[in-house]
Amino acid sequence: MLDRLVRPLVRTQIQHLAQTQSANARLMAMVAQWLGYLGVKANVTQLQTHQGAIQISLSVNKPEQCSDNEWTQILANIDKNKSAAGAKGELIYEKMSQGQQSKVHRLLAHVIQAGNSQAAQSWDDLQPQLAALGMEEPMLLGIKAALKVPAVLDPLLNDLETEVAAVVLSRAIGIAMIDECINSDEDTALRAIYSALESKAKV
Repeated sequence: MLDRLVRPLVRTQIQHLAQTQSANARLMAMVAQWLGYLGVKANVTQLQTHQGAIQISLSVNKPEQCSDNEWTQILANIDKNKSAAGAKGELIYEKMSQGQQSKVHRLLAHVIQAGNSQAAQSWDDLQPQLAALGMEEPMLLGIKAALKVPAVLDPLLNDLETEVAAVVLSRAIGIAMIDECINSDEDTALRAIYSALESKAKV
């Protein structure tokens, strides 16, 4: 089940890498995130291209779902922007509008409640687990508030920007895997978020 969810996410992220000029910072965060799904906590300190591969502290060859043309473009984007960590145009949580941040909070709260209907009452136990996934205090506070008001999923997915949807999906998968098991409600929520991301990426 997890494989069916993660592989499309990887494919979407590869497309973003091939299309963005600020590939360095995005890829550094992405590799740490991918390894995080395997329980590996990564701290990427260096990134460069070398002989058709990307070197970080480890060497990452072309992913199975990435075409030769996409891989060549990703390498070229990295070479053009070696000093562009945190470059302009890189949409991160802090740069989202308040409205989009609110949707992130409510969508992630929905996924949390899908796995644990008593999450609001067990926040003290949940908070360090979310922090371990790389969520910082402003996001955690937003999620905590959102847990107090259950939300319907579909309206939250309307007008959700593509990159925001990608952030939500990657975080949501991490949340669903906290207990190393994805139940049917979590699966439904993840598929809905992915479907929204996929439809927007085709526009």
